[in-house]
Amino acid sequence: MRRPWSDVAIKDCGEPLESLRGSFLCLDPHPYAELGAPYGHLCDPFRVRSSVLTRLVQAQNHLTQHQDPEIGPIQLLVFDAWRPVSVQAFMVEHAVKEECVRRGLQPTMPHWALELEDVQRDVGRFWAPPSDDLSMPPPHSTGGAIDLTLADAYGSSLLMGGEIDAIGPQSLPDHYESAASANPKSSEFLWHRRRSTLHGAMAHAGFVRHPNEWWHFSYGDQLWAWTVKTSMAIYGRVDGH
Repeated sequence: MRRPWSDVAIKDCGEPLESLRGSFLCLDPHPYAELGAPYGHLCDPFRVRSSVLTRLVQAQNHLTQHQDPEIGPIQLLVFDAWRPVSVQAFMVEHAVKEECVRRGLQPTMPHWALELEDVQRDVGRFWAPPSDDLSMPPPHSTGGAIDLTLADAYGSSLLMGGEIDAIGPQSLPDHYESAASANPKSSEFLWHRRRSTLHGAMAHAGFVRHPNEWWHFSYGDQLWAWTVKTSMAIYGRVDGH
């Protein structure tokens, strides 16, 4: 599935990948590595470009000034960052299989071919194609994209109204906006407020949010360039060894 931002030109600025470990709370063990995703020997997924790391610090500092009314101090919890194309391919295949299971489909059965196409299309709304084309790299392969959520001061993740990587409308950033407006004492109000808090902190630091995913933010990649209407992305695919 081609994205609206796939035609944005890329001129990589050459920034290196830097580790998030020690500076940010990272979900460990890494969820995709636990599934067997092929990261390779000593290939750390919790890395981003250096300017992304600087901006994440700004986002975290912004959060410290805006505590959650119910639980107090909050912090960023990193789910995933740099992702090689091989892992992207592995996870797209995994997502399709998981969605088939959820819908009770057996994709090898010929009479379910149309249903399989529906699954692949729905998964494609959330997972970028694992393209080897350097002119349109998957966002996470650039080191400019990051998946994250909010956690309390003790490191426990907060309920956000949907799991990261969920295939469905609950993953849309403003999915709970109407319900939140209708009832400020509802769970939907809490989830929408937390999503808005995360978005506000990340936007304050210069990130843009993926239109279909409340957890996905980027800086410097094609999505970012398309959103802020600049002529070029500054991050292309980077092999992180």
